[in-house]
Amino acid sequence: MQGFSYEDMQQIDRAELGDQVPLELFRTIRLIGMYQGLPMGGRGTTLTIGRKIGESLPVRSLEELLALFRKLKIGIPSIVHRDDRIVRVAVEDCFCKGLPVLEEKLVCDLEGAIMEGALTRISGQRVTVKEIKCNVNGDDCCEYEIRFN
Repeated sequence: MQGFSYEDMQQIDRAELGDQVPLELFRTIRLIGMYQGLPMGGRGTTLTIGRKIGESLPVRSLEELLALFRKLKIGIPSIVHRDDRIVRVAVEDCFCKGLPVLEEKLVCDLEGAIMEGALTRISGQRVTVKEIKCNVNGDDCCEYEIRFN
């Protein structure tokens, strides 16, 4: 089976509706369809999907990846900590901003998995990304810990 590439996704030919879909549709797919509809909150599925998406992105550095996150309106990312092995990235204005607070829930694992896939490909080494803060949990932003193993 022939697959699609990120470049294929950029080929949009919708004369009337253009290149945008409402955020509520994305939220519905993610949080009702996947998070509530799949076993274990869809975690295995979102990790697999996110890593695959990340591997396909046309980026060559963490900075390019964060710029693409902003361009695609995934959120407004910024590096809040960096040392030899760990980088923490805060994402303001994430897709989940404004949803009801559900304490102890982190729902933005897809975005972390996208980072993980892209950074593993870029670095040529195993990278792990874990969501450590989420707006849905009541945190002021979503935040990810990136570990270069």
